[in-house]
Amino acid sequence: MPNSVLQNSDRGSKNSFLYPHSRYRGNLTPEYLAFNAHLQDFAQRVSYISALETGGKLSAVQAYEQVKSLWQQLEHSKQALGIGEAQP
Repeated sequence: MPNSVLQNSDRGSKNSFLYPHSRYRGNLTPEYLAFNAHLQDFAQRVSYISALETGGKLSAVQAYEQVKSLWQQLEHSKQALGIGEAQP
């Protein structure tokens, strides 16, 4: 097997390990799929921030501010996609 194939295969494994995404099982609309992707990204980033704070690489205040910013981004995404609004 050529090295380039191995490297691409390893890169895919590395990305799926570092950025896991679960299968979506909810209401199948583009808006819900997009929000699900944003939600999974939020959860992954919060996990990293938590690990950095636990490991002493971030202060509790820095971690809080970063999570707060991510939460605001997620709320904005939810509003922009119209998730949770009454359907006509």
